[in-house]
Amino acid sequence: MSAADLSATGTTELATSPAARPLRHISTRFLRSELRLIFGRRRNQAGMGILAVVPVMIAITVKLSAPRPGRGPDFFASITSNGLFVALAALSIELGLFLPLAVAAIAGDSIAGEANIGTLRYLLTVPVHRTRLLAVKFAAITIFSLVATLWVSLVGAVAGLALFGGGQMTMLSGTQIDMGSAVLRVLLATIYLGLCFASLGAIGLFISTLTEQPIGATIAVVVINVLSFIMDSIPQLSWLHEWLPTHWWMSFGDFLRDPIAWGDVSRGLLTAAGYMLVFWLASWARFADKDVTG
Repeated sequence: MSAADLSATGTTELATSPAARPLRHISTRFLRSELRLIFGRRRNQAGMGILAVVPVMIAITVKLSAPRPGRGPDFFASITSNGLFVALAALSIELGLFLPLAVAAIAGDSIAGEANIGTLRYLLTVPVHRTRLLAVKFAAITIFSLVATLWVSLVGAVAGLALFGGGQMTMLSGTQIDMGSAVLRVLLATIYLGLCFASLGAIGLFISTLTEQPIGATIAVVVINVLSFIMDSIPQLSWLHEWLPTHWWMSFGDFLRDPIAWGDVSRGLLTAAGYMLVFWLASWARFADKDVTG
């Protein structure tokens, strides 16, 4: 074999060797498609509209009502001093049902909805690896949880500032901070709650792998949410309280203390991360060998 042939052969081997191949591009197309599907549906848009009604209603009601010192939660009592408290008051109300219901609807529909309309089998024959499918679905649930919570907080802040103004904010601990720091505190509290709701979404993702009925999965997640609140209010179950998914949700108020009380917030984040990890792995274990016939 001539020197020219050897040179050509070596060049061909180098071009086809793994080291010479271009790095595979990590595409976000699937995730972007999933997010467009979630936020483009009329029912989800209507749900976001309903979520926005609560903070607006709170702001208008407080504006029209006579002040009652010492009555109600601290967030409500402080609304007239700074409109940002409308956002916090709305979150404290909606974390009990409306926001968990919105997350439950998205999570329950994630896998069961695809199986119900027959698109799940198509997704898996594209092909889309099942692990990637679950990762994208959970990422979309997490993003929706954050967006929905931020939406409530944003509408509340805008309505509150429009009706009551801003300025310095008096913390729950009695000290005052400037407007910029107050906005940051509200944002941190909102993101914290959004991550807590994402942990509920992880439970919904797992339940969604067990059925082909998205409504049933949604109802199951809502029932779990309600049962968690009920058990958290029973003193005889105090040993269980800190392990419940909803126990640390109200700790978002600790961002409104000076300094921030990181103790319960950290435990809440760890609990949320634990639920995310455990139930995503449970979803993977259930879905990895599931026979998809729909």
